[in-house]
Amino acid sequence: MDAAAAIEVRNLTIGYGTEVVLEDLDFEVRQGEIFCIMGGSGCGKSTLLKHLIGLYAPLKGDIRLSGRSIVSADAAQRREIMRNFGVTYQGGALFSWMSVADNIAMPLREYTALGNREIAGVVRRKLELVDLADCGDRMPSELSGGMRKRAAVARAMALDPELLFFDEPSAGLDPITSAELDRLILSLREKYGATIVVVTHELDSVFTIADRVVMLDKATRSIAAVGDPRKLRTDCGVAWVRDFLNRDGMRREGVGVNE
Repeated sequence: MDAAAAIEVRNLTIGYGTEVVLEDLDFEVRQGEIFCIMGGSGCGKSTLLKHLIGLYAPLKGDIRLSGRSIVSADAAQRREIMRNFGVTYQGGALFSWMSVADNIAMPLREYTALGNREIAGVVRRKLELVDLADCGDRMPSELSGGMRKRAAVARAMALDPELLFFDEPSAGLDPITSAELDRLILSLREKYGATIVVVTHELDSVFTIADRVVMLDKATRSIAAVGDPRKLRTDCGVAWVRDFLNRDGMRREGVGVNE
């Protein structure tokens, strides 16, 4: 794995108005790794993701994607940066009035000069990638929850981005469907060399897909730990991080864990 940074977060403070959610964050996401953002409820996981993809401007600090600052970029530069990443949101966030195929085609029409025939070919290949080859003409409402998640992945992959962001990809899915999505995420890294950032609290998924995690601490509004989750659950110097990463086993033993 190339250790070069795909994402650099430096001296980052984020929040809403005067309310600070997280402050003085410093971490990197390495090229080609699967990196999970974790922490207890209300710690700022999704808020951090929204800043990473440029939906919100930070209160302080910088975010660099593939070496380019999304914070200081002008409109044209931001558009070019956004072309190189894909995002899937909770529930898929597909446009309900568009067919699955049209949802996938949308970024191709927005960011490329491809003709209709070429776009149709790309859409077909992306649907095959997520095992939805026969679903292009369906509306999102006609898909199961797991199928909508996979259709959203196909849309995120439409432009063959260098970076992929997933917000709670396993939320609302049964264990079997969740495991299938984990395998899809791993295959995207293997086939395309994509760098993948995942916001999640699902430990089964984390220990299946993650190379490293960042643990966010609501109490201190900062980072508690960064590293391989398999090592952090035994060797981390922060007790609540060890408890968090071992919580399933502790529950089986009848021990409560305060996340």
